Amino acid sequence: MASNTVFFCKECGYESAKWLGKCPGCNSWNSFVEEKINKKSSSKSSKGYSSTFSNVSTVKKLNDIVVTKEIRLDTGYDELNRVFGGGIVEGSLNLIGGEPGIGKSTLIMQVCSKLAKVGAVLYISGEESETQVKLRADRLKVSSDNILFYNETNIDSIEDKIEEISPKFCIVDSIQTMYDEEISSTPGSISQVKEVTARLMYQAKRKKITTIVIGHVTKDGVIAGPRILEHMVDTVIYIEGERFLSHRIVRGVKNRFGSTNEIGIFDMKDEGMVEVKNMSDIFLTKSDKNLPGTAIVATVEGTSTILMEVQALTTHSYYNMPRRVANGIDINRLNMLIAVLEKRCKLSLSTQDIYVNVIGGMRVDEPAVDLSIAMAIYSSYKNIAIDPQTVFLGEIGLTGEIRNITNFEKRIKEISKLGYNKIYTNKKQIGSLKGKVEAELIGVSSIDEAINKIGY
Repeated sequence: MASNTVFFCKECGYESAKWLGKCPGCNSWNSFVEEKINKKSSSKSSKGYSSTFSNVSTVKKLNDIVVTKEIRLDTGYDELNRVFGGGIVEGSLNLIGGEPGIGKSTLIMQVCSKLAKVGAVLYISGEESETQVKLRADRLKVSSDNILFYNETNIDSIEDKIEEISPKFCIVDSIQTMYDEEISSTPGSISQVKEVTARLMYQAKRKKITTIVIGHVTKDGVIAGPRILEHMVDTVIYIEGERFLSHRIVRGVKNRFGSTNEIGIFDMKDEGMVEVKNMSDIFLTKSDKNLPGTAIVATVEGTSTILMEVQALTTHSYYNMPRRVANGIDINRLNMLIAVLEKRCKLSLSTQDIYVNVIGGMRVDEPAVDLSIAMAIYSSYKNIAIDPQTVFLGEIGLTGEIRNITNFEKRIKEISKLGYNKIYTNKKQIGSLKGKVEAELIGVSSIDEAINKIGY
């Protein structure tokens, strides 16, 4: 039995024989943790990998490799299918990540009900008992003889059961509870998670078993989060959202078979996760009053165009260092826009506490929201309301100019379809669209010109 101590990067899983201040894999500082490995040299999994792959793998010319179109399976939800790239790929290994209690097990249980119509589903639970899983299934009205339950955490027993049943689908909830008894570290450690995932990947690829692995996102370095596994799996999907809000954002962050820019919106209700077809309804405030400090913008996530409301609040600061708070946008971007407003529009914002919030808990990183943020701040500072039927699109440069944005025509058509009257954007980008959409396109070249045209 071989025993040694190794160091793992808790951010990316990089392995080293000694402690390093900076990880060579992901360039993170102080991310290495020590683990004692006590594993038999003749590991069952290691033997299986080497013998199997050496028999089937041969050297081929790249031009001689025949590519077959992957088979995609319907999850039963259009929102989730879009995030997967058109459906979950047969024989793929997929990771569903998210904070505890965000709804991972609920969504996967609902997906199991749809997948069971295609073939046998083996649901492996290491966290909950059969009674707890059954109660959830009853609450979600999930019932099928094709869903099989197995309460186990030992990967050897799980592999034997997969060999015996040969299911079409396999669900592992959660990866942090699974362990290889030949490794002395505790379940959930980096070495355990990596080894267990490697063995599940071997089963998925060898037997064409579509596997979904559930993983918790935690801040503790000892309990390995899904980031450790991202390079091993085919697809990584995160479920995001605030616990006090009902909606959940399903976001693809890695996909070997499709786009990584897609999101899907679900609403958490008593009967489970419900698809939200019109995403803009969540991120727009339905109010008859015209209040200062709000502006509308259209952002693009994958193939979806979402209209959302940006709110800003400026108030006199009683501190030497005024507060800058950003929810849903990058704080550095906010500081830059404040500096541009001070320099180009002659606003005295250095004495103001400034709070910016994107309605609905959405996070927006694209620069197309710059103009709407700046206008919301200006509106709050001057205490003048903006017409709620007006939308602002554009990136703001350091000189105050309004720059071009991507997917311009797609955004304009969605805004016009939802009935908004005016769109302020870069005048050079309007081009041939002017007069071809119902909304009025108002071209501006700088932030101060936008403020003058809106009539402040």
